[in-house]
Amino acid sequence: MTIPNTDRLVPPTLSVLRIVSAYLLIQHGSAKLFGFPHVAFFDNLPLVSLLGLAGVLEFFGGILLLIGWFTRPVAFVLSGLAAFAYFLGHASKGFVLAPSLNQGEAAVLFSFVLLFIAFAGAGPWSIDAWRRRESSAGVKAATA
Repeated sequence: MTIPNTDRLVPPTLSVLRIVSAYLLIQHGSAKLFGFPHVAFFDNLPLVSLLGLAGVLEFFGGILLLIGWFTRPVAFVLSGLAAFAYFLGHASKGFVLAPSLNQGEAAVLFSFVLLFIAFAGAGPWSIDAWRRRESSAGVKAATA
């Protein structure tokens, strides 16, 4: 069974998925870098460490994703970061094929959602889409 007239909702829904994912990534990064929201595990986290680097990538990459700028490469890098986080920080606790047993569900989900965004693009509510519209408008004006 198909629901009629839902095809027009797919592009905006992609933008919502990107924005919400970015918001969550920014929170992960700000917890590591700025201590907000407070996560006791990240207290006194050195910036020059794997977790510090992850915080930088999550925070600044999350901001780029939020506004939809350089979405595909940023999402691809962050997808790799999430996969790396899973295998380094969660799978090492055992139960590699059962993320719910090693608290790795978020890392796995982030990895695949970000991989999807890397291939699907930013959606219509993004700087990437705006730049694409502007450049195509410029080409149309130049050829007219």
